[in-house]
Amino acid sequence: MAIEAWFMQENGDDQRLPHQKNPPEYVLMEELEKLGVLYWPLDPEKYENDPELQKIREARGYSYMDMLDLCPEKVENYEQKLKNFYTEHIHADEEIRYCLEGSGYFDIRDKDDRWIRILIKAGDLIVLPAGIYHRFTLDTSNYINLMRLFVGEPVWTPFNRPQEHHPARKDYIKNLTEKVGVQLEAH
Repeated sequence: MAIEAWFMQENGDDQRLPHQKNPPEYVLMEELEKLGVLYWPLDPEKYENDPELQKIREARGYSYMDMLDLCPEKVENYEQKLKNFYTEHIHADEEIRYCLEGSGYFDIRDKDDRWIRILIKAGDLIVLPAGIYHRFTLDTSNYINLMRLFVGEPVWTPFNRPQEHHPARKDYIKNLTEKVGVQLEAH
């Protein structure tokens, strides 16, 4: 079981479509890790009593958890909310999401400012580092049930691009530079 990711074909089509290039240009987990993305495949059927999830939460300090059910029937102003999630932004903290049901996409920027689309589906636990430009959308199924995890009290404040002077963005760029050993241009 592995996460699926690819470079996006950018066009004006529905954001919920896969947007794969033809032929597809897949991105390996090793490349995502270089960008600071973490991933664990877990069993969503046993999330309430999963020792592996508990181990991750303890090791990374994820003390707060809540659930988010996203679908047109349960979210007021669903289409507007989806547009808001799809606005490119960063956070001052990690974004930690565990997909229990359904599926969707996280789009992240690589070091060359290209979009990488990451499919998340039931069983995927993904961590996006603080300061990475990203956005989220559901796929055409229009349904996802997510566990949101936080270190301490939940803070989910998006800072829309551009945010080159935000401390989290500066730290992210610094960490990327140290990982690859060359200066990266801030995007």
